[in-house]
Amino acid sequence: MKRIVIFASGSGTNAENLIKFFHNRENASVIQVLTNNPHAKVLDRCKKLNVSALSFNKIAFTETNDVLNILKSANADLIVLAGFLWKFPENILKHFPNKVINIHPALLPKYGGKGMYGMHVHNAIVENKEKETGITIHYVNEHYDKGAIIFQAKCEVDATDTAEDVASKIHALEMEHFPKVVESILEAQ
Repeated sequence: MKRIVIFASGSGTNAENLIKFFHNRENASVIQVLTNNPHAKVLDRCKKLNVSALSFNKIAFTETNDVLNILKSANADLIVLAGFLWKFPENILKHFPNKVINIHPALLPKYGGKGMYGMHVHNAIVENKEKETGITIHYVNEHYDKGAIIFQAKCEVDATDTAEDVASKIHALEMEHFPKVVESILEAQ
């Protein structure tokens, strides 16, 4: 049984989708969710879904091995960032090479980098009158949104679309593709 640990910073819809997808699966399960936001809605979702969830602070994440030790004791096979906003520290990346992935709400390399998340991305897509956008699932390295691309899915952006319309289209792509891509990565390990 492969063990998945999810990192999230906010609402947790992608985390919930992954937890439900892998519930009662024989090949993998989400064993823990970690968040840098003690008020994140993902904590409530985890409680309802009976999944262990912990919050941590910046010191535990970047200045000590506290979060690394949690991951080691969890024996994580894959670390999945699902709306997690902090840059991942090198001590964790070195201990889990090619085992940390992220989902980004745009077609990288466009609209990536520090500060490019959620509605910031969707507003930029609309402001720049892009004809298409999508999601990118990629490996995490020491740079924001620069890791090797694993998967992309596209959708059209209509001239009348608002940033909220784009967000809705992206959310649908995330719900459809993210769990399947995570499963395929685990099967290839």
